[in-house]
Amino acid sequence: MTRTGSTETSSKPDASERGGARLIAVANQKGGVGKTTTTVNLGAAAAEQGHRVLIIDLDPQGNASTGLGINPRALDLSMYDVLLRDVPLDDAIEAVAVRNLFLAPANLELAGAEIELVPAFSREMRLKNAIAKISDDFDLILIDCPPSLGLLTVNALAAAAEVLVPIQCEYYALEGLGQLLRNVDLVQRNLNADLHLSSIVLVMFDARTNLASQVAAEVREHFGDLVCKTVIPRTVRLSEAPSFGQPITVFDTASRGAQAYRDLAREVAGEPAGRAGVVSGQTAAPSSIDGS
Repeated sequence: MTRTGSTETSSKPDASERGGARLIAVANQKGGVGKTTTTVNLGAAAAEQGHRVLIIDLDPQGNASTGLGINPRALDLSMYDVLLRDVPLDDAIEAVAVRNLFLAPANLELAGAEIELVPAFSREMRLKNAIAKISDDFDLILIDCPPSLGLLTVNALAAAAEVLVPIQCEYYALEGLGQLLRNVDLVQRNLNADLHLSSIVLVMFDARTNLASQVAAEVREHFGDLVCKTVIPRTVRLSEAPSFGQPITVFDTASRGAQAYRDLAREVAGEPAGRAGVVSGQTAAPSSIDGS
């Protein structure tokens, strides 16, 4: 397969020249918390900064796929085929219109995987085994988990080394997080000793409300240094970008959302962040909602 983006070709590197990819599962059992938005835009920002990035869409809704311009209804192969039909992951990977960024897409077929995986041999390890064959081709692999704690999410946690949890700066932000952390602990003890919670990202931050600052302070009090300094603001442009099939770094490259995700990518990579989207202390805030 030739992986060529619509803007520029990204040649496949010699696997001997790189180690295995860094594997991060982006998970939160609650829906609508910015999980897919974070996966897509963090991946695009990291790719923009020169890292070879693969996003694995493990959500049957396929939002990460449509958010990167891939039509789930027109796929020859998807993550369903990888998990249930033993199709090599490499065969399912699609290039997108961002240099260094690739996608393993999903569609509604994946909804049946939760049931079909139940009697499958080594059902929890299918994704891990598939990734092992392509890991050396990438620097970073991000897995967009479904908003549940079923077998698809267990597969993601069994394959990943790290868990990144987006938390919205709204009421009930920590609701259900305890169960997710218990599942992470169960997977760590039974399937994947390397797994650990590495990052919590505060998203949907509205500086105009006291609630957002209170939630940010509460999360930082609970989780300390695990919470990223970069905070993702709630903006109209971030909400609009998926409907155009583009990450925010392409859709509105100079927007506050794009700058915030670039800062987050640097922070996750352990590099110094820029000025946009980074907060110090517990309640410093990006500017309010607008169209940028």
